[in-house]
Amino acid sequence: MIGIREALAGFESLPIRGQAVIAHGSFKSLGRVQGGPRVVVDALARSCDALIMPTFTYDTMVTPLVGPPNNALDYAAEEHTRQRQDGVSALDAIPFKRAMPADVEMGVLPETLRRRPDATRSLHPILSFAGVNAEFALQRQTMYDPLAPIGALAAKNGWIVLIGVDHTVNTSIHYAEKLAGRKQFTRWARLRKRIVECPNFPGDSSGFNEIASYLDNDVVTVTIGEARVQALPLNSLIDRVKILLRTNPLALLCQRNECMRCNEVRKAVRALPHPDLLPKGEG
Repeated sequence: MIGIREALAGFESLPIRGQAVIAHGSFKSLGRVQGGPRVVVDALARSCDALIMPTFTYDTMVTPLVGPPNNALDYAAEEHTRQRQDGVSALDAIPFKRAMPADVEMGVLPETLRRRPDATRSLHPILSFAGVNAEFALQRQTMYDPLAPIGALAAKNGWIVLIGVDHTVNTSIHYAEKLAGRKQFTRWARLRKRIVECPNFPGDSSGFNEIASYLDNDVVTVTIGEARVQALPLNSLIDRVKILLRTNPLALLCQRNECMRCNEVRKAVRALPHPDLLPKGEG
């Protein structure tokens, strides 16, 4: 069993002191922790200058009956499936509000961070982030640019921390994909009184572990409890992803035949005048 001292010593051994950090983690990967997930979040927050985690809320999502083409959605089938499975329409999605819990897929650590008295949360109805000492990043998010908080961290030479998880949950890769010009999607979310369109929704992350071999010289690794904890500079990751996608525009895609988002990315690449190159995008 580990406690606050062991967790703090582990995080402080990483090169994140005084840095802005985006973290992803599996609390279960640490083994037994005296004091629970709050101890882990407290130790990490004390070890860096600013901390954010994704607190995404997929239960707010709505699929319309019609929408833009090439958007990785079969609109009628999505609505039919929802009605068949739970007998409700898309309008029965949960309206987003700031106090809404993070989706269970995010894990208990982001929800623990969100609940801290000193934490703030951005207001994107699907892709929100929570953080401490991170208003400079959270305030950058807009409906059109949902991953802007990551860009704000990159501007401060921030770091990524992965606690017992791999790159398939590394949201910063989605940000790097967008900078490299990779196709984005449109989704919709329910607010209390209306449905809002959410552009620049990212693709699938199942193939993201392909990037790991390109990061060997950038990653600092420690063991905390039973978990392998990795830290790497955010800008190094962004640069590696952009270079990889310039070299191979089909990199980082999953191999599942049924993955509509990855399939749409492939179609978009093949439609380019020079499919060996992606648009330069931003940055």
